[in-house]
Amino acid sequence: MPDLRFTQPVEDDALKDWRHVHNVTIPAHELSLDDVRERARRHHLEVAYQGGVLVGCSTVRPPGDDDDTRTATVIARVLAENRRRGIGTELHARGLFKAWELGAERIATVVLASNDSGLRFAHEHGYVETERYVLPGETAEWIDLSLAR
Repeated sequence: MPDLRFTQPVEDDALKDWRHVHNVTIPAHELSLDDVRERARRHHLEVAYQGGVLVGCSTVRPPGDDDDTRTATVIARVLAENRRRGIGTELHARGLFKAWELGAERIATVVLASNDSGLRFAHEHGYVETERYVLPGETAEWIDLSLAR
């Protein structure tokens, strides 16, 4: 993929780019810049640019110390106008690599139930649904999926 560049956001400009993609692709769960800064301390975040244009972002939630399943969560997000060009697949592959590097033995993802393209992407990449739920105080339905082996 020509001119596709990935960066781990550290400075506010890159964190704002990550936040923009997140908030556009997951409008039911908008984050503030402070929320993103906090996530960047706990998770591995990446931002994707193509030819200098913001196109996507990803999150890898590492397995927790108390997680006996050693499950990492990998989430790839691509702005709608850049989908179906392999960017999500590359973000996902990079996320998987990072998850394995962080000691994951299992991989999960989470998608808004209303996100048809995200669900299609997850199924195309080998994920199977494990649970549907609504978070306390929210109305949006979420779907947890696990990568089938």
